[in-house]
Amino acid sequence: MNAHPSTPYALPDAPRDFSLLIDGSLIPVSDREPIDRTSPAHRRLVSRYPRATAADTDSAVAAAKTAFEKTDWATMPGAARARLILKVAELIREHKAELAQIEALEGGKPVSAIEGEIDVSVDLWEYAATLARHAYGDTYDTLGKDTMGLVLRQPIGVVAMITPWNFPLLILSQKLPFALALGCTAVVKPSELTSGTALLLGELLQKAGMPAGVVNILAGSGSTIGMQLCSHTDVAVVSFTGSTEVGKTISRAAADTLKRVSLELGGKAAHIVFADADLEAAADKVAFGILHNAGQCCVSGTRLLVQRSVAEQFSQAVAAQIKSVRVGDPLDPTVKVGPVISKQQYETIGSYIAIGKEENATLMLGGTQSLQHGGVDGYFVEPTIFADVSPDMRIAQEEIFGPVLAIIPFDTVDEALEIANSTIYGLASGVWTSNLDTAFKCARGLRSGTVEVNTYIAGAPELPLVGHRQSGVGHEKGRFAVEEFTELKTVQLQFGPLTDRWVPKGN
Repeated sequence: MNAHPSTPYALPDAPRDFSLLIDGSLIPVSDREPIDRTSPAHRRLVSRYPRATAADTDSAVAAAKTAFEKTDWATMPGAARARLILKVAELIREHKAELAQIEALEGGKPVSAIEGEIDVSVDLWEYAATLARHAYGDTYDTLGKDTMGLVLRQPIGVVAMITPWNFPLLILSQKLPFALALGCTAVVKPSELTSGTALLLGELLQKAGMPAGVVNILAGSGSTIGMQLCSHTDVAVVSFTGSTEVGKTISRAAADTLKRVSLELGGKAAHIVFADADLEAAADKVAFGILHNAGQCCVSGTRLLVQRSVAEQFSQAVAAQIKSVRVGDPLDPTVKVGPVISKQQYETIGSYIAIGKEENATLMLGGTQSLQHGGVDGYFVEPTIFADVSPDMRIAQEEIFGPVLAIIPFDTVDEALEIANSTIYGLASGVWTSNLDTAFKCARGLRSGTVEVNTYIAGAPELPLVGHRQSGVGHEKGRFAVEEFTELKTVQLQFGPLTDRWVPKGN
């Protein structure tokens, strides 16, 4: 093993084998056709997952349905579910280094970033546990002296969770503990590129004492296992995070059974910087917003809208910040940016860099790619900045999902809002200003589910993640998550004799 000094992280000598979780049983690689995962940073086989079959998927859904309908999981006291969810949170914390190494190897993301994401994941499990004891219905005692109405909030049933490769544990933690807290059961299908952390979580769930069938975790492709879950008659909700185009496909597949869908999709976030902002702090967060996970983030601040009077000064400051960021081996704790996820993504990002040049945007920084960096073989894209970008250019309209920043100047608040709202997306936006009026005008005028003022990618378990327009349907996290995984039931009660008889008494 090649270890980095003073860290627990090392490139393993052999790949790690993982197991599926179905109805409380772990199914090893030896029992199924393997899915091999090669590290995008080291070009070495690092993980092997058992490829779930169609029969496995049916078994997982059946197990989840039985656990929901035939056991006391959905009806047990919320306090009991909360205690179990807190046990899982503690086990995630205990296995932090192990989870970080798996994700760094499979996804190419630096461990320096993953460690923080695991801390956030723990926070999400701990916060979700509180909702097990605080999900309410309603009462109506104003319907008449002999009548009362109750509105019950009940768990909806089996939830299929289809999660992406870019934040495999974090995004699953935005879904699974909330559904469990409310009494639902789940079938999880992580990306076939980064299934390791979800499959290890299955082992931790077993260790925590999760009842059989409540959570089932499969490995396989979205086009097979994912689509089977979306059309399955016994799945009540599909919760998906990924691209807008795949989200549309999932909506169509779910429509035949009229199941609920919750979709957190693509984005083209605008980072708006006004001349009166703390420009030093803004430059730091703009760099972070485009380089976090090599730009492979749905809320990446890929469009920098900067007020014209400071555009040149601020653009140079951002470029200087980006130049200072260390790129390299994701297992090295001093590295901030690793390779991109795959050859396909590497080529896609390269095609957009070529498009930016063809559109006559000014290449201010980067623009190159390499299959080796600092002695590490991987799919490396140099952080890239295009200046003099117009809002209608493809690099300003389409989601690139890579470390490519488009700088667009503006003069007024109204112009900034018009540019920011000019794409099909509406997931996140950032605003930098010291003027309270400007901040609130932007917060109200930006057509995105999240607006962050004088910070970026901060987040909190209490705050919902919402996609507007073609960035999604529904929401995750926070107390509003109860709406995604519950349904309402009206109960009307009559006390004493019925006075409004349809057939008069005595007839």
